[in-house]
Amino acid sequence: GLPAALPALPLELTVLYNSLLFTVGASDSGIKGEAEGIRQGLLRVLEACGSCGQDLGTEDLWQKVLQEVTVEELQAPLHRLGALQAAWWLAAGRLGSVAGLFRLLSTAEEPGRSHCSEGQNELLSLIKAWRVPPEGASLPLVQSAKDLKEILCTAAAFLQGLLELEAGNFPTALSLLQEAAGGFCSKKILAQIYTCLGCCAQQMGKPQTALQQLKRALQVDFQCLPALFHAAAVYHELGETDVELQALTLLYEALRKNPPADASSSPYFLMRTELLVRTPVLFSLLRHHHPSEVKYLLAQRCLQDGRVADAVEHYLDFLSFLQEGLQQQVPLDGSSALPRIPEVFLEAASALEQAGRHQDAITVCEEVISRTTDLIPRVLQVEERLEQPDCSSPGAELAGGLLSQKKESLCCLAWRAAGYLHQGWAWAKLGESKEAVTQFSRCLNDLLRLQLHGSGVKPTEHLQAEVEVLQKIRMLSLIGRGTQFLEMGRHKEALLDFQHSLQISPGDPAAASYLVQALWKLNRKQEAAAQWQKLSQSSPGEDGQQRGQGRPLPLYLVSCLEQAMFPHSEPLARSIQDYLGTAAQDSSS
Repeated sequence: GLPAALPALPLELTVLYNSLLFTVGASDSGIKGEAEGIRQGLLRVLEACGSCGQDLGTEDLWQKVLQEVTVEELQAPLHRLGALQAAWWLAAGRLGSVAGLFRLLSTAEEPGRSHCSEGQNELLSLIKAWRVPPEGASLPLVQSAKDLKEILCTAAAFLQGLLELEAGNFPTALSLLQEAAGGFCSKKILAQIYTCLGCCAQQMGKPQTALQQLKRALQVDFQCLPALFHAAAVYHELGETDVELQALTLLYEALRKNPPADASSSPYFLMRTELLVRTPVLFSLLRHHHPSEVKYLLAQRCLQDGRVADAVEHYLDFLSFLQEGLQQQVPLDGSSALPRIPEVFLEAASALEQAGRHQDAITVCEEVISRTTDLIPRVLQVEERLEQPDCSSPGAELAGGLLSQKKESLCCLAWRAAGYLHQGWAWAKLGESKEAVTQFSRCLNDLLRLQLHGSGVKPTEHLQAEVEVLQKIRMLSLIGRGTQFLEMGRHKEALLDFQHSLQISPGDPAAASYLVQALWKLNRKQEAAAQWQKLSQSSPGEDGQQRGQGRPLPLYLVSCLEQAMFPHSEPLARSIQDYLGTAAQDSSS
């Protein structure tokens, strides 16, 4: 409340500088809002010089103070306070304000001098060109302005590098992150910078360089577990499954033994780089994963690579996580590596089937079926011309909600139908053809709920993926039921199922092969031979194209697709060739 006096201002500004640093150092949550203390300090400086600036914004206030206040004793404390203001603005992402402030500070020292050469980053050049004011022996500082300058340089390079990385400007991001890596920071932050460098190199298509940077991150700070997660992703990209699984296993064990701590690792400085760089892209790259997410990735990769026994073990471990209340521990906002929970159950069932544990697979599928039964409407209509509403149009929110609800219903229908499909194949493997037919029929009856409306019976693009999955499930179920009809000697019913499956997926080699077999068993050998010739004339490339058309299949359906493959191609081909040879001889004679 005392009036401002010039002789006391250097001490007053130094006390303000120290107190603000103590306030920042006492918190690990980052710098937020405006530094009101700095603004009040500047106003007292103007008051002591016979001026005022109550109506000015903070940037204009700084400009007025640095241009009008020429008292020599105030230059050093003002410059130190300016560096602290730059830290506040840097934490808020106001890079232009920071550059403008350092331009003013440098102009006050050397008017007319340019501090940025061509090709250099302007903000970094301005910070580096700033001359740190000398410290007075009688006014001790809790953190020197020289250290603060180094931290500002590192934070500015790191922050800009992250922004360029997010914008997809990878060469610029790489240069800025390399600049940050050579700066003044703790081992924790250095490891984070190396992790970001690795991610940048990966985005640039340089996996080996990415691995080098990620290994550096772990060498600097072995607790930087996100680096290990990203290294596993790079190994996956390179197709090095063994090393990828080793990395994921190490990550899982580390997360189970040492849950990530949020405490700062830089206790020696009050103002730290980690308090200034807190952007969404950094949080995304350095997000700590729950052990269950890593366990799921292990299960998924083992299943994809055919390591069925390991996949079963990992899936069962993951399912045990669900009993521990996994939903409360893992973010469900899209940042998690986990798919929807019913899909994980179906993948587990697929792994159990492939491991020969058919009864367990049936039990797991029953859980999916029972949980989704009440979530599916009796009739589910998908219109051809349904459009995603314009966000600005009246009723857009309601229409978008209806579309989302319909999408969710389609997903639930797919999961339930896939549960029946897996149960059908499991019963078939157990030799229970009658029970298998029952489950395949339940799957097909479920899918009768789906009604496509429109001239081309083509659903809106926003629901296309879900409808394609449902159509694939229908085709696989028809093939599955048809095979069991063949086992039971009900060849006419089998033929109908194979014909219907070909209507859904024309040219599918498995359905076409089974159709030939059904015709042959019905003694319609001439038709069977004609169909076989038509099938054999289609090139392997066309078959591959037919099987791989559309979007990739969900992982939980891959084993069903493999089980639907026709296993008797060579014996059937020999029988048909013998028949054609005999028919040719008879006609010539």
